[in-house]
Amino acid sequence: MKIYTKTGDKGTTALIGGTRVSKAHLRIEVYGTVDELNSYIGLVRDQEVNQGRLDILKEIQDRLFTIGSTLATDPDKNTKMATPDLHEEDIALLEQEIDKYTAEVPPLRAFILPGGHPSVSFCHVARCVCRRAERLAISLQEVSAVDELVVKYLNRLSDYLFALCRIMAHELGAEEVTWKPRI
Repeated sequence: MKIYTKTGDKGTTALIGGTRVSKAHLRIEVYGTVDELNSYIGLVRDQEVNQGRLDILKEIQDRLFTIGSTLATDPDKNTKMATPDLHEEDIALLEQEIDKYTAEVPPLRAFILPGGHPSVSFCHVARCVCRRAERLAISLQEVSAVDELVVKYLNRLSDYLFALCRIMAHELGAEEVTWKPRI
C-alpha cells in the first residue's frame, strides 16, 4: 500500500463514512489539531523527566487517537466501521493524576509564566495546543454533532498538562516564574 493516494490533490479529504469535505473544513481543523497535540504529547513523553509517566502519557496518546477517529467520522452517516470511544473513566484517570501531582507541589498562589526548563516548555506548548483543540471542538459542536466527552476530555487534559508542567518543574528543580502584573 502506498502512502500517497492522490485523492486529496484538489484540496478535499474523506471522512469515515465516505463524505468528501474541504481540507479547510472545521471538522478537519479540529482533528488535525488533535493530531498536532498528540505529537506534542509524544515530545513530552520523550523527556527524561517523564520516564516514570510513560504509561499515562501513552494512554493519553491512545485516547487522542480515539478522539481523532471520532471527529473524523461523518456524524450524518451510519458507518459500519467500529471506532473506539471515550469513557468517563478516561476523564477520571486524568483527574486522579492531576490530584496526585498537585499534592506534590507547593500551592498555586499566582499565575505562572510558561518556561523554566526546555522539558517544561514543551509541556506548556502541548497545553496550549490542547486548549486550541478544545476551542475548535466547541466551535464544531455549535454546528455539528460532537460527543460531549470529547470536549470534556480535552478540557481535563489541558488541566492535566498544567499539573504535569508543575510536577516536571518541581522534579527538575526549575524555578516557576510567577507573573507580576505591571500596575
